Amino acid sequence: MGYLVLACVVLGVNVLPAFGPPTWAVLVFFRLQSSLAAVPLVLIGALAAASGRLVLAYASRAFRSRLSEQRIESLEAARDAVGGSRKRAAAGLGLFALSPLPSAQLFVGAGLLAAPLVPLTAAFFAGRLVSYSIYVAAASAAKHSFGSILQRSFTSPTGIALQVLMLAGLVALLKVDWARILIGRRGPQEGQQARQPGEPIPAGQSDAESLA
Repeated sequence: MGYLVLACVVLGVNVLPAFGPPTWAVLVFFRLQSSLAAVPLVLIGALAAASGRLVLAYASRAFRSRLSEQRIESLEAARDAVGGSRKRAAAGLGLFALSPLPSAQLFVGAGLLAAPLVPLTAAFFAGRLVSYSIYVAAASAAKHSFGSILQRSFTSPTGIALQVLMLAGLVALLKVDWARILIGRRGPQEGQQARQPGEPIPAGQSDAESLA
């Protein structure tokens, strides 16, 4: 029953798009306040965390259907720029596996970009197996001193500020016209193509207007 409660709590925390407590802190809390063994605690915690982030990413991807065609085109341009080569794809996997950045916003961004979620989630799972093992082992070895660290992790101003910055990055991801910036896909006027040399000027439009 204890492991089931752990899995549900970790899954719920990782479905949150922002301001959820760090999963390692939840695992440390269960380790210090219960008799759960360290190895299954880490395995279940990493699996539940990866599952929650995957659900969050798919929920974010479903939100794409509400976006305009122009916004979707912009997101696809950003996705192609990020994962357009093997080196960039490998860097993306490393970001999800080892990054100290809040992972919730990373998965929301991956969902909005329609990035391949299974390899990103696998990299996240592998990275969290290592980091959670370190935290749980440290908590087991130093129960008394780890309590204050655990308390600060829930109220850290730096952590809160970093999450706000990541949320601002998600807003920029949606607002910036990446298609125009990265590949110049649209012309100087939205929805209009530039007139080719020798093409007749449309009726009612001056030559100066056609060159504007």
